[in-house]
Amino acid sequence: MSDEAATIGQRAILVRHGETAWTMTGQHTGRTDIPLTERGRAAARDLAPLAAKTTLALVLTSPLRRARETCELAGLGAQARLEPDLVEWDYGEYEGLTREQIDARTPGWRLFGDGCPGGESSMQVAARVDRIIARIRAIDGDVALFAHGHVLRLLAARWVGLPAVAGSHFLLDPATVSVLTHYRGTPAVKSWNAPLTFYP
Repeated sequence: MSDEAATIGQRAILVRHGETAWTMTGQHTGRTDIPLTERGRAAARDLAPLAAKTTLALVLTSPLRRARETCELAGLGAQARLEPDLVEWDYGEYEGLTREQIDARTPGWRLFGDGCPGGESSMQVAARVDRIIARIRAIDGDVALFAHGHVLRLLAARWVGLPAVAGSHFLLDPATVSVLTHYRGTPAVKSWNAPLTFYP
C-alpha cells in the first residue's frame, strides 16, 4: 500500500446530476423540478457498473427529480435517503433566468457573493451544507451525494474550511463526479469535475 493510500480517509463522493433542458439553455434551475434529458439519463447509467463495485455507508440525494433520477439510474436508488439540505440554491427572483438576463437586470451580480433576491444567501446555503458535512463525518465509511452544481460547489469549499464565497472557485459541470476526503487528517479534494465514467 502506498503512503498516500494509507493516509487517505473517508470519501465523500459528489455526483452532479446529468443534463436537463434548462442546462442546455443556461437557465438557473433551483427549485424548479424538471427531469433529465435522454442524454442526462444516459450519462447517469454510465455510473452504474462502477457504483455497483463501491461499498457505501450512506447514499443521500436531493429530493429534486433530476438528482433522484441520476441516483436511481446509477443503481443506488434503493439505498438512497432523501436529504432536503441537498436541494439546489433557491434563486428566488432569478429562477429560470439566464446569466445574460440577470446581468441585464443586475450588472456585476455574483451568486456566491450577492445571493439572490427573494431566495437564499450564500450563508444560508452554507448552513445547510455544514449540517451535511457534520453528518458525513459522523459516519464510518464512504458516502455518496447526488445533488446540484451550486450547492455542491459550496459544499466543497466548506469541506476544506473555506468561506462560502469560495464556492465560486470550484467549477462543476453536469454529469460529473468529484471526491472529497482527508489526507493525514486534513480535509482535501482528491478529484474534481470528472466525467461519470471516471470513478476513483
